Amino acid sequence: MPSISKNEPSALLTPFEMDGLLLKNRVVMSPLTRSRAGVERMANSLMAEYYCQRASVGLIITEATVVSKQGIGWLNSPGIYTDAQGEAWKSVTSAVHAKGTPIFLQLWHCGRASHTSFHEQEGLPVAPSAIKLDGDGIHTPIGKQPYETPRALAIEEIPVIVEDYRRAAERALKAGFDGVEIHAANGYLIDQFLQSRTNHRTGRYGGTLENRFRLLDEIVRALRSVWPAGRVGVHLAPNGNFNDMGSPDFRETFLYAARQLNQYKLAYLHIVDGLAFGFHGLGEPMTLAEFRTVFNGPLMGNCGYTQETAEAAIQGHQADMISFGRPIISNPDLVERFANGWPLNAQADMKVWYSFDAAGYTDFPRYGDPAAG
Repeated sequence: MPSISKNEPSALLTPFEMDGLLLKNRVVMSPLTRSRAGVERMANSLMAEYYCQRASVGLIITEATVVSKQGIGWLNSPGIYTDAQGEAWKSVTSAVHAKGTPIFLQLWHCGRASHTSFHEQEGLPVAPSAIKLDGDGIHTPIGKQPYETPRALAIEEIPVIVEDYRRAAERALKAGFDGVEIHAANGYLIDQFLQSRTNHRTGRYGGTLENRFRLLDEIVRALRSVWPAGRVGVHLAPNGNFNDMGSPDFRETFLYAARQLNQYKLAYLHIVDGLAFGFHGLGEPMTLAEFRTVFNGPLMGNCGYTQETAEAAIQGHQADMISFGRPIISNPDLVERFANGWPLNAQADMKVWYSFDAAGYTDFPRYGDPAAG
C-alpha cells in the first residue's frame, strides 16, 4: 500500500479530542467478535494481549459484550452481566491504558439472532416481533442449529432489558473503561426494534418511527445516568443485510434515529456505511455525507475502508474517525504500517478467527518479523 505523500500530512494519523480524551490518531479498532472468553464469558490474559498488540490505534472498541444471559447468541463471547465478569475486564483496561490508549466497551443483546441452547432457563430468543431470522443456521453449544422463531417481548419486559444495559454500563465504569458503545447494528436486538422488517408491533415500541426508535432512546438515556453523554457512542448499520436485515424505509428510519441522537451530544455515531459486509439493495446506499446533515457530533465510518479511502473521508470532512476490522485482525501494527507505507499482511483465513485460542488471534506478525507477509 503506498504511503501518503510527504507533502501531504496524513489527516488519518492526526490526533482527535473526544470529550476530554485525546486520541493519538483517528484510526479506531472496530468491534470484532473473536470468541476467546471461554464458556464462562470472562475476559482473560489472552484477550488483554490481543488488545495491547493493537493499542497504537487512537481508540479501541471491544468486541460485542452481552448484557444478560438472555442476550447471548455467540459461542465464547464475553459478558458483563455479572460483577465477576466486570472484574475480569480490569486486566484488559489496565493493560491497554498502560499503552496510552482509551478503550470503550461495546454492549450487546442478540435478540432473535440466538438460540434456546445458549440460555435454556430463559427460553426462546426474544425480539420485537415473532419473526424468524431467515439464515442457514447458528453455531450453538449443541452444534449448528436452525434459527428458531423468537418470542415477542411483552411490554413489561422491555424496561428489564433497559436496566440490563444500565447495570452493564455501571460495571464497565468500575472496570476502568473510558466509555461504552451501544451495538444497535447488524440485526441484533436494538436494530430489530428500529427496523420495520423485524418490528411489526403496535403500541409504544412499534409502528411509527418514534416508537421503533424508543428502545434505543431509552437505553441511551439509561446509560447517560451512568456515563457523561460524551462517553457514549452508538453503532448503526443502515445499509447492511447481515442477520436478514434491510427495510424499505431504511433511509427514513436511520436519518430519524441520527437526528434524534444528535440532541444528546454523544461521543460519536459509528456508521457501517461500507458495503463489504453485505448490502440489502433496497435503494441507494446511505453515505456519511447524509448523516452529516442531521448529526453534528463526531462521525465514525466503518467497513471496507483502505488507508486511502479513510484518508479521503477525513480530509473531506465526511468522517472524524474510521474504524478498521479485518485489516486490524491480520495487522496488529496497522497504524505503523499506514504511517510508513509498509504493505499489509495477507488477510487470514476466517476459519482461524474463531479457534478459541491464540491461533488466528495473537500470532499475526508485525512488519519486519520473520513471518511477516
